Amino acid sequence: QVQVVESGGGLVQAGGSLRLSCTVSGLTFNRHTMAWFRQAPGKEREAVSYIGMRGSTLYYSDSVKGRFTISRDNDKNTLYLQMNSLNSEDTAQYYCAVRTEYTRSWSDSSDFGYWGQGTQVTVSS
Repeated sequence: QVQVVESGGGLVQAGGSLRLSCTVSGLTFNRHTMAWFRQAPGKEREAVSYIGMRGSTLYYSDSVKGRFTISRDNDKNTLYLQMNSLNSEDTAQYYCAVRTEYTRSWSDSSDFGYWGQGTQVTVSS
């Protein structure tokens, strides 16, 4: 079966950096576009970033543009999110997601059929 496993979260001071990783198994990784979502306590899940199958198509939410970088290594079946200049508003559970439908916008979670369990990112001010 498909497994999606995130890692790399933790506690970091404001202004610091973290790199999240997501390893996927059970499907042909390079045939799926991928995304990172996040959800803070009391808030709805929001899309953070999206990457095409070969890594050339990239989208970012306005809140992270210029600070976060999404990438992928298809040889390792792994997705990454490099997060720089972190602030308290970035505190959230971060989820890796595999897109399985192409009926809505890249930022609509309904198009993503496989999800990881999430990794917590906490930014202290």
